[in-house]
Parts: sequence; structure tokens; C-alpha cells
Amino acid sequence: MYLSAKKYYSGAEWRTEENKKEFHELLKKSGIAKHVKTDLPSIQLEVSIGYWRKANAVHQWFVDNCQNGEDDCRYAYVGREKLEELKALCQKVLLQPAVADEELPTQQGFFFGSYEYDEYYFHDIKHTVAIIDNCLSMPDEWEFYYHSSW
Repeated sequence: MYLSAKKYYSGAEWRTEENKKEFHELLKKSGIAKHVKTDLPSIQLEVSIGYWRKANAVHQWFVDNCQNGEDDCRYAYVGREKLEELKALCQKVLLQPAVADEELPTQQGFFFGSYEYDEYYFHDIKHTVAIIDNCLSMPDEWEFYYHSSW
């Protein structure tokens, strides 16, 4: 289970000088300048920012809230407001463990790990809060995407 941060860079003539400078610096560092289209020069930078293993409750939350209920391993956009919503839910579960099975329930499924509300479950919830805090501290031009691979 992965959360990625993506940022778009463009060297198009209508962009600001700062945008174009960032774009050309990335081209130079990456060594791909000769491969970039000149009619719409752009780069999408993707950074892995979060990783979980068998955190089935968190996975199901993303499926239900960001993937329209489709568990298909595709990239799904996750807005900052959704990250804040998940963080608030995780914090509630950490403060009131008795509500975990109602608020952020475990999910059964292929290769989904434990279904217990044990130390591993709560570790995953704490880990989720840390990942979200990191995301929310990033500049606004970064977008976030969740995907899983089974």
C-alpha cells in the first residue's frame, strides 16, 4: 500500500521564470532533455511518501473514500481534505480504542493480514497519522495518490 506525492513542472513559454528554471534544472539533473517534447515541455515528479503493509483498515478507508469502492490497485487521487479526514478518524481511534471496530474497522480479504484490534492495528493507525502529517507539511502544489498492489 503506497501513498505518492506528485508535482507538475513545465517549461512552457507562458509559465513564470521560476517555473521554467525549476523545469530546466530537473531536465538537466535527470539527463532526459533530448526526450522531452518541445511543443509542451513538462515533467511530473513522483515521490513515494507513505508505505503500509497489510494495514487492511486503512486500505479499505482509501477504497471507500477515494476509489469509489473499486479495489482495483489503480492510482487514486487523495485530496488534502481527505487526508485530514483520515487523520482525524485515526486520532479518534487512538484516543478511544473501543470505537475502532465502528470507525475504522478491519477488513477481510486476500492477503490482508490480521483482523484483530491489537498492537499491530494501532501501530498502523499511528503510522498513518505520521504519514499524513508529513504530507500535509508539503507545499500546496503537491498532489497525493494512493494505490495498492496485491
